[in-house]
Amino acid sequence: MLHKPKTLEVVALQLPTHKRYQENLDILTQYLGMHQDKHIIVAPEVFLTAFDYEHMSTAAKFSANALKTLKKEVDEQIVVLTLILEDGDDFVNQAVVIHKHKVVHRQNKVKLFKLGDEDLYFREGKKKKIRPFVIDGVTYALLVCFELRFKELWEQVEDVDVVLIPSRWGKLRKTHLEVLSRALAVMNQCYVVLSNSADEEMAKGSSIISPSGEVVMNDAEEAVEGVIDFREIKKMRRYIVMD
Repeated sequence: MLHKPKTLEVVALQLPTHKRYQENLDILTQYLGMHQDKHIIVAPEVFLTAFDYEHMSTAAKFSANALKTLKKEVDEQIVVLTLILEDGDDFVNQAVVIHKHKVVHRQNKVKLFKLGDEDLYFREGKKKKIRPFVIDGVTYALLVCFELRFKELWEQVEDVDVVLIPSRWGKLRKTHLEVLSRALAVMNQCYVVLSNSADEEMAKGSSIISPSGEVVMNDAEEAVEGVIDFREIKKMRRYIVMD
C-alpha cells in the first residue's frame, strides 16, 4: 500500500488564452518545463482553445493532438486541464489528468453554464463520473468551473485529500468563486487547487486553499505556487470531527 507523501508542491496557472491554439500549447509546455520540480500543475479550463464555438471541430482536432503531445511530455508530474473533444457526434468539455505519460483520469463536464451557451454546444457528462481517484496514495477529485456551485457535487467529493478545479470563471462573479472555493476546502477539510483564466473578462483568483481556509492567491502572477501539507488535513479532521 502506498503512503501519502508529507507534502506536495503545486502550481495553479493563471494565464490568458491567445487566439492561436499552438501558441497556447507552447506556453503550457513552457510552464511545465519551468516547474519541473512541482508535483501538480493545474491549467485553466479549455486553456488551449477557449470556448471557440465558431470552430469547434478545429478546436477538438487540435486538442486531441495536443493531448498526445502532453502525454509524451508529462512524466512524474500530475498535470490537469480540460479540452474540447469529439465524442461520437457530440462535443464534450473533458477534464484530463496526465501522469507518467498516461491519462489516469477523465471526466466530462456535467454542469454546463447556460449563461455562456455551453449547453448549446456540449453534451453534458454523467454525474456519477465525478468521483475520487487515487495517485501515489493521495486521493483526488475534480470539479470543473460552474460545478463548484452545486452542493450535491460537494458530497460526491467528500473525504478526498485534494480537489482540483480548472476554471473559466467570469470577473463579474469573482467574489462567488473565491467564497465557494474557500468554503469547499473548509467544509470538506481538504486542499483545493483552483486554476482560473486570466482573460480580460475572467476573474483570475487562481489559488491554493488549505483545510483551515488559508489562501495563497496573487492575481498579478501567471503561476500561483503553494504547498499541500497532509499534516494539515490530518490535524483538521482529528480536531474537528464531522461524523
